[in-house]
This record gives sequence, structure tokens and C-alpha cells, in this order.
Amino acid sequence: MAKTSRYEAQIREASRLVAAALDIENWGTAWQSRSGPPSQPWLEPDIGDMLRETESREVVIVPIGFLSDHMEVLYDLDQEARHICEDRGIRMVRAATAGAHPRFISMIRELIVERIQEHIDRPALGILGVNPDVCPADCCPAPRRAAS
Repeated sequence: MAKTSRYEAQIREASRLVAAALDIENWGTAWQSRSGPPSQPWLEPDIGDMLRETESREVVIVPIGFLSDHMEVLYDLDQEARHICEDRGIRMVRAATAGAHPRFISMIRELIVERIQEHIDRPALGILGVNPDVCPADCCPAPRRAAS
């Protein structure tokens, strides 16, 4: 699924932008909450594997692909990842999700205004640029299944 969309590139670019804004040089992107059946490969590295292999004694985990603290975030990060960190003696801090933060809500409003007003500048950070308003027909094609 991720190979047929810009999802992975968008998450990696958002992570890079956050690290750059905070002047953090030692950072990485890990994945949680695999999608699809267990037989289908998912993005790597998995957050648990990354935590088991890190030499760091402190980590800050940012659920950048999630808007709210729903069950995937609460379980995968606040339970499973925290348990791995505690077992390894790693101090873990988990950043909050955007939720209903006023700056996030303001951004959503700005995106709506951009799309209802003609000829308005559409600012974008990073190297990926602005997504189209309407996905082209070949956007995010379903992954091909192996013949059985």
C-alpha cells in the first residue's frame, strides 16, 4: 500500500522538517501500526525493533503520522514502546499529537480557504510541494496481489 502512494515520503519529509526546525541531528523515522494482513510486508524499521537496537539512553518519540491520541498511539507507543524502553533503561518521552491544538486548527482553516479561493498562494514546506486538490486517476493504485 505505501509503495503506491506518497505516504512514506510525506512522513519522512515531515520528520526531517521537524528535526531541522529543532536543530536535531541524530534522528530517524520508525513505523508503528502496520497496515494490512501479517503476510503483507510493512514499512521498516518497526519502532520496537529500532528501540531494541538503539544505543541512545534517551529517545523522544513523535507520532507524526497521527492526529490524535487514539488506541494505536496509546497502545503502540505508551504501552509497547515504553515497555521496551524501560527494559533497556532508556528514558522515553512521547510528544503529544496535534489533536485540537489551536495552531493545528488554524492550519486546517488555512487549507480550506486555499481551496475555496481562486489564485491564492499555497505555501508548502519541504521538497514535496503541494498536493493536488483532486487526485489524478492513477494516484495511489491498489497494490498488485501475487498470483496464487
